[in-house]
Amino acid sequence: MKPLIALREAGEIASKVRETVLQEIEPGVKVLEICDRAEEMIRDLGGGIAFPTNVDIDSVAAHYVSPLDDDTLVPERSLVKLDVGVHVDGYIADTAATTCFDPVLGYLVEAAEAGLDAAIKTIRPGIRASDVGAAIEQAIKARGAKPISNLTGHKLARYVVHAGASIPNVASRDHHLLQEGDVYAIEPFAVPSNADGLVTDGAPSNIYRVLKKHSLKGTAKRMLKHIQAEHRTLPFASRWVLRRYPGREGVSAFNELLDSKCIMSYPQLVERSGAMVAQAEHSVILTDGGCEVTTA
Repeated sequence: MKPLIALREAGEIASKVRETVLQEIEPGVKVLEICDRAEEMIRDLGGGIAFPTNVDIDSVAAHYVSPLDDDTLVPERSLVKLDVGVHVDGYIADTAATTCFDPVLGYLVEAAEAGLDAAIKTIRPGIRASDVGAAIEQAIKARGAKPISNLTGHKLARYVVHAGASIPNVASRDHHLLQEGDVYAIEPFAVPSNADGLVTDGAPSNIYRVLKKHSLKGTAKRMLKHIQAEHRTLPFASRWVLRRYPGREGVSAFNELLDSKCIMSYPQLVERSGAMVAQAEHSVILTDGGCEVTTA
């Protein structure tokens, strides 16, 4: 499939999943059900899962993914981010939105969305990444919030979610020039103006990726072969693997992959001062004079 067609198809699927599942999130719903629902819908629509669905609550900015048998519920008066990744033939669309169950926090959602809109209006071939970040920062601050400065948007490549180059969410020293044909995920995060505006590593996220292949035997060897065949270089969720390899034998094999450093875990990313976080995200293709939003 041609890259442009695949990118657009992935974006269309991601947009449908984001909008449908976001409307189904409400206090008392299991986070595991949200993750499973989004991923099942991606498959039903003909897409592949580019990364495990993130459901990030309150001060968690990124990377919360339900483990097997997760009993976490969406709390009352919470701020919930839904982050969805879809690929078609390896070409990725990454999108996120926030639903708010506390009217007092609505301005954070508006600020994140304003930052995203400003970036889309600003981004074009030849512009510096720092100038896009400055537009994001200005829009978020104009709404009484501040951006998280150590989280960025990121370049997308075939079967690679984070392909090196970044789009900052603040004015920065990242002066690399964006080029026509580049594909980026732009994702502003907004927090209250008195928050630190920084994330730090939290607990493990239940998101993993393959590091390297070691000599293994038995179930661990078969498990790693399955992971590599199924997910290639893309991140995967522990519960996907443990559903295929259930029981103590599966858990033991998964731990063997971790202990041997065949796979690694990503941490959750938590706002350092414990502040509430809102997120908005679209994927874009840079075109002559501007960009095409694939996940609108």
